[in-house]
Amino acid sequence: MMLSVILICFLASLLLTPVVRKIVLRFDITDKPDKRRINVVPIPSLGGVAIFIAFLIGIFLLPIDKTLMWPLVIGASVVVLTGILDDIFELKARYKMLGQVIAAGIIVFWGGINITFINLPFGGEIHFGILSIPLTIIWIVAISNAINLIDGLDGLAAGVSTIALLTIMGMAFVMGDPLVIMITAVLAASTLGFLPYNFYPAKIFMGDTGALFLGYIIAILSLMGFKNVTFISLIVPVLILGVPIFDTILAIIRRVVHRTPIAMADKSHLHHSLMKLGFTHRQTVILIYGISMLFSLFALIFTMSTFWGSFLLIFILLIVVEFFVEVLGLVSQNYRPVMRLLRMERVEHEEEQE
Repeated sequence: MMLSVILICFLASLLLTPVVRKIVLRFDITDKPDKRRINVVPIPSLGGVAIFIAFLIGIFLLPIDKTLMWPLVIGASVVVLTGILDDIFELKARYKMLGQVIAAGIIVFWGGINITFINLPFGGEIHFGILSIPLTIIWIVAISNAINLIDGLDGLAAGVSTIALLTIMGMAFVMGDPLVIMITAVLAASTLGFLPYNFYPAKIFMGDTGALFLGYIIAILSLMGFKNVTFISLIVPVLILGVPIFDTILAIIRRVVHRTPIAMADKSHLHHSLMKLGFTHRQTVILIYGISMLFSLFALIFTMSTFWGSFLLIFILLIVVEFFVEVLGLVSQNYRPVMRLLRMERVEHEEEQE
């Protein structure tokens, strides 16, 4: 039964995507080239609608209590509607944010999904109380926008999201959570059906419609699979979503350093920086897929590590991330503290040898 639902979702997305493409072309709903986009010709947008419809088909075919799914479906519908309006009319940031907050509020207040407490590594608990609601809403909105921010190259957001979904599904299998497994499998199949049309050279973009929708569901699935766990395990979903989260954090830091508005787009994201080094469009996407898989591998190892082993793993990961940040100039070309330190140590060593 489950395999047939997955296949139906994949085929639905595969067949619906060209239909959506024809419709949006007819109404000229396209991403036109500009200084912040990579594409040099207008590309049809709203491809996320096909992913969303395929996902809905799968949800209603799954052998689960459908009343549990209504908050998820209604919240996702609000996000998709927000994305559609933004793709067509380019909504102001505050209206776009309002739609996302409403969607997050639906899953929190109606669906009852939120992080209420975490267990500390040395004993005891931290109960968030009334803060659990705003913290959960912030998480959902942040991840939605993180996926949206990396949607800068053909197939990038769809591929990274699929890798994150498959990792969450694997974690859910280990933890024995069939509901998360089924929802994740349905969304992954729907996204994979869209990817052949979106991979370089793209015939259609998912737009904010698809990116916000994928981020919204992934954020919720990570909460469903990892809520009310230990402080260490709480880091697992952050690792799984490492690429979009770190890219978003670095974008904020970069804009603060350069004193530009946080909402202002730029061409210094991870994919832009890799292309500046000489990687082709396709090579850059595949390389970021590899980085995403590496984060997922870290997440899997993290869950099997001892307490101190987990901290050592995080320390190593942060050093590696810092090194890439400095080499690629993701904050600024002058931000290179670790590289300067290593250079100074090398110079001192050479002087001692002389």
